[in-house]
Amino acid sequence: EVQFVESGGGVVQAGGSLRLSCATSGHTFDAQAIAWFRQAPGKEREGIACITTRDGRAYYSDSVKGRFTISRDNAKNTVYLQMASLNSEDTAVYFCAIDDRVMASMYPLEPSSYKYWGRGTQVTVSS
Repeated sequence: EVQFVESGGGVVQAGGSLRLSCATSGHTFDAQAIAWFRQAPGKEREGIACITTRDGRAYYSDSVKGRFTISRDNAKNTVYLQMASLNSEDTAVYFCAIDDRVMASMYPLEPSSYKYWGRGTQVTVSS
């Protein structure tokens, strides 16, 4: 069973920064990609950042490009999401997801590309 430990969420003022962490364990497969998604109340789940494990290539949604940075520590099986210049539209539950299928590297920001999901961590940006 794949297990996730997501941390780093909280309340931050607009313009501030946060770093989310996602540690995975319990999987015997090599993930094709590891991604961060978010879901705000009443909105669909949105893929915001992904890093492919084979070549370390990063993908970002337009909504976070230039403000968020995804990185990984393979030794710790941990992926990070450094978030800066946060605004109220970034308020959401943030989820980590992994998958071992090729489609995850082909469609890295599509929720349907991922079978394994963390429970999420809340990020609230106050104005």
